[in-house]
Amino acid sequence: MNTTLSVSGLNEQIKTLLETTFEFVSVEGELSRIINHNSGHIYFTLKDADSSLKCVMFRGNAARLKFALTEGAHVVIHGALSLYKPRGEYQINCVSAEPYGQGALAVAFEQLKKKLEAQGYFDPTRKKLFPKYPKTIALVTSATGAALQDMQRIASQRWPLVKLIVIDVLVQGTQAAEMISNGLQYADSLNVDAVIVGRGGGSIEDLWPFNEEVVANALFAMKTPVVSAVGHEIDWVISDYVSDLRAPTPSAAMQMLLPDRNELVQSIDEMRYGAYGMIMQRLERKREQLVNMQESFKRHGVEHRLDAQRQQITELKERLNVQIMINLQRCSRDLSPLKERLSDYTQNLLRQRTSLVAQLMEAFESQHPKHKNKRGFAQIAKEGKVIDLDDLSVGDEYEAMNDHRSVRSQVVEIIVMK
Repeated sequence: MNTTLSVSGLNEQIKTLLETTFEFVSVEGELSRIINHNSGHIYFTLKDADSSLKCVMFRGNAARLKFALTEGAHVVIHGALSLYKPRGEYQINCVSAEPYGQGALAVAFEQLKKKLEAQGYFDPTRKKLFPKYPKTIALVTSATGAALQDMQRIASQRWPLVKLIVIDVLVQGTQAAEMISNGLQYADSLNVDAVIVGRGGGSIEDLWPFNEEVVANALFAMKTPVVSAVGHEIDWVISDYVSDLRAPTPSAAMQMLLPDRNELVQSIDEMRYGAYGMIMQRLERKREQLVNMQESFKRHGVEHRLDAQRQQITELKERLNVQIMINLQRCSRDLSPLKERLSDYTQNLLRQRTSLVAQLMEAFESQHPKHKNKRGFAQIAKEGKVIDLDDLSVGDEYEAMNDHRSVRSQVVEIIVMK
């Protein structure tokens, strides 16, 4: 006689049978109807051309996924078959998943790269410039790694003046990404000139912390210019794209940031020699200009003008002297006849004046009062001049003089005698 089972009992037996028979399965298919629940669980359907299978990946396993589950992606999931008793539906509890035909890390890398690129994380216009002579550099790396020793050695060789601040972080493992992010934030607060983040070579799993989004976000938010120096030259990680500069190795990062003191000394010597030659050339040009200015000053300066004036005055003096000599000679020639004529004229004039004086003397003598001594006669004078009676008018004062007396009188009346 068959035993009658309840629905729950049957489902329980089926659940036990499924979970013990299919403890671990790997199933290939296409993803569909993906639901990312607020709890962190992921619900989806795995299907092929003929069938479909419900799947669930709980939060703990979902957090370890290296790539995002996307609609239509061809994947291989790993997990255990289980029955959901309340509905009698079976599903696969997924432990992990990977892209079909390629590694999960490679897919995760491309997915994050496309996402960050779309958000402008790789925009070349936001790249910051590095100082030519950095004074302080923060190194976000492992304090025990060979990369740190290589960077310190390069720094001491190239530019011993630089100060290096080591920020010790894990560079691989599950906690490395968070530590690197925190280390970058701390370095950005130190007001240094530049930051180098990185590590030496390793597998893609070893380098994976530098592909985490938390590290990319920290790099994007930094105000200090950052160099990403992860692994070897062939290794490319997300931090290389987000950083302001990518270096193929940690040693190369230090070489790219720091000037070479030997090259700088040589450059200074070349600049010194070049400056010396340039100064000498300028001095020579200035000397030539000074000579030309001095010559020009001599031609157009006050001294030159004074010399020209002096020379002109000398020439004028010479011309004047010559002209004077010519005039003197000409006048000397003309003077002889004049002298003769002047002598004759003077003699004639002298004779005439002598004769006139003699006549005047005779007249004076004849008119002198002392010769007029007749009784009753007197000489009439007015204002010291001998005048005639006809020259007097009523009221005039006059003097009547003889040889021994002078009388001052006034005309009272004039009687005209017929």
